[in-house]
Amino acid sequence: MPQNPIQFQPGMSLSEFIAIYGTEAKCEAALEHSRWPDGFVCPECGAREHSCFIVDGRRYWQCSHCRVQTSVCSGTLFHASKLPLTKWFQAIYLVTQNKNNISALSLKRHLGVSYSTAWRVKHKLFEAMRQRESRRLLQGVVLADDAVLGGAHAGKPGRGSQNKAPFIAAVELDDDGYPQHARFDVIADYTGATYAEWARSALDPDAHLVSDGLASFNAAGAQVAAHGAIIVGERKSSDLEPFQWVNIFISNVKTSITGTYHHLRFRQVPSPLSRRGAVPCQPPLRPSLVGGPARARLCTHRSLSRALAAARRG
Repeated sequence: MPQNPIQFQPGMSLSEFIAIYGTEAKCEAALEHSRWPDGFVCPECGAREHSCFIVDGRRYWQCSHCRVQTSVCSGTLFHASKLPLTKWFQAIYLVTQNKNNISALSLKRHLGVSYSTAWRVKHKLFEAMRQRESRRLLQGVVLADDAVLGGAHAGKPGRGSQNKAPFIAAVELDDDGYPQHARFDVIADYTGATYAEWARSALDPDAHLVSDGLASFNAAGAQVAAHGAIIVGERKSSDLEPFQWVNIFISNVKTSITGTYHHLRFRQVPSPLSRRGAVPCQPPLRPSLVGGPARARLCTHRSLSRALAAARRG
């Protein structure tokens, strides 16, 4: 059987990770380089002149201009955390390494911390990644389809179900037809106004949107350069080749959830029309499923560095 090059791409082994980030000093050095690659810059005034001192084993930088004192963790995801950086880095590695995500209970056992600590660390990392990727707009050819998440309950299935949370899955393709990035945005309803708001917050204005024949996608298509609708009819979109990638991603999401969690509660978001002003589509789904490189399956030095960059900006 031929090997899938994406699944067998080289990643960072546990031995490599320990060798690079195995001590508190190595983690601090990596974070310092990620935060100030060209040397210290005061986060308050932007000056570079500074002095350094150590208190209780922690290094501090003091700006010579505004006298503000800063540690390497100040203003980052790790600010005021009592957890060692080695634990944080291990959590980043475990979260980015697992293809199907990792539960807080498993993270607790790996890190040797309490469940509440593992839960908080995991969700802080997810929120940092969500914030970093929420600004990314899908470009070029974008395939989009709507779907629902939720368990099996009595009542209406599919669109309009009161027991499931609807969302839009969108996949950006390159010139060769391979996925580059994906977005999963929870929506409140299937109205044209909701879809138009989603397109403004998720798609580049020059994008070419391809969807099924749902009328609400016409409102989304009006927000971008071009829109093509493929009438599905009585067939399923998963049976049509143009929707292959977007349905693969939807299937991967559902497999990831069922393979990691015993139970999830899906909450439907209120309609943006019921609030004052425009409300962007903010996904209460797992933040790690929003945006991000579509092919990034294994943890590499590059992906870990990106996670660190997202964490320090969080």
